[in-house]
Amino acid sequence: MEQLKGRIIYKGKAQGEALVTSMPISFYGGVDPNTGIVLEKGHELQGQSVKGKILVFPQGKGSTVGSYTLYRMKKNGTAPAGMINKETETIVAVGAIISEIPFVDKVDVSKIKTGDQVNIEDSVVTIP
Repeated sequence: MEQLKGRIIYKGKAQGEALVTSMPISFYGGVDPNTGIVLEKGHELQGQSVKGKILVFPQGKGSTVGSYTLYRMKKNGTAPAGMINKETETIVAVGAIISEIPFVDKVDVSKIKTGDQVNIEDSVVTIP
């Protein structure tokens, strides 16, 4: 079992299958809020759904509307169960907080692979 300690952006508990990308994500225009499917052309996760996953990515990018896109996804039931970043920025941080999605950054995301079962509990990320 591996435990990675990070910084809490939004405190909480989440568990699920990791969906990992080395590319930044823009929620506004890059992810369909109605389905949770990544739409951004050329993105590593294009065509895959973030719904119910532990979404692991380096940081967000794009418009501040991305915060509200995450909130809309939460209301639609298409949001990730939790998120882990290498270094977050304001857009994704605000989106996670207003959507109440457990979120940690300052984590060595290279230790997490797609398909890993991941637990987030406050500042600790556990990979069984």
